[in-house]
Amino acid sequence: MINIKTMKIIEKGIKVTYMKKLLLALLVLTVISFALYQKASNQRNAAAQYNLGIMYDKGQGVKQNYVKAAKLYKKAADQEHAGAQANLGFMYYYGQGVTQNYIKTAKLYQKASNQGNALAQYNLGIMYEKGQGVKQSYVKAAKLYKKAADQGDAGAQANLGIMYEKGQGVKQSDVEAAKFYQKAANQGDTSAQNKLGFMYVKGQGVKQSDVKAKELFRKTCDGGSEWGCKAYAILNKR
Repeated sequence: MINIKTMKIIEKGIKVTYMKKLLLALLVLTVISFALYQKASNQRNAAAQYNLGIMYDKGQGVKQNYVKAAKLYKKAADQEHAGAQANLGFMYYYGQGVTQNYIKTAKLYQKASNQGNALAQYNLGIMYEKGQGVKQSYVKAAKLYKKAADQGDAGAQANLGIMYEKGQGVKQSDVEAAKFYQKAANQGDTSAQNKLGFMYVKGQGVKQSDVKAKELFRKTCDGGSEWGCKAYAILNKR
């Protein structure tokens, strides 16, 4: 008769074998994907060039190579692929595989933004807010954040909340700020959760509620936020 200890060893062995098979299957799939993307890329397929660029960018199935990634993104971007334009803009922003150039970044983000790419809209919004590669403009930043926020981008929702709270580029509104913080908080954005928590503490744009504030601070504390932990501890002493 097999005892409990033996059963656990067998179960563990089955799990290890399953994981090995799963990893092997993923590896094979990655290799096949690379080969297919490479073939299609050589035929000027923009989607393939974009996906192959991601593989080089992230080092998925190939040795990471920012230079090759940037070249592939460039080929796809020249064919008006929005994702490639956004990713190439990101590489120009950080100088990965290309020489850092904020002006080129902004131009690429603008092209992708015009096609409705939420990531590009969010990132271009940051550049307008900071005046990087473009003339600083809170109004344009807010409009771009709004476009990305309407597509569910949590970062854009959080940033737009800040602009409403400060009255930058938009008419100051604590109610609107809280609304966008809530949207970002619902997606797990720690910064938005903390800011919304403080609004609940003060009754700013929302009905005052220590209970809701504590709930938000507990979430951010669990996520590693020092501010969240401090705020949660203070509220617990009330």
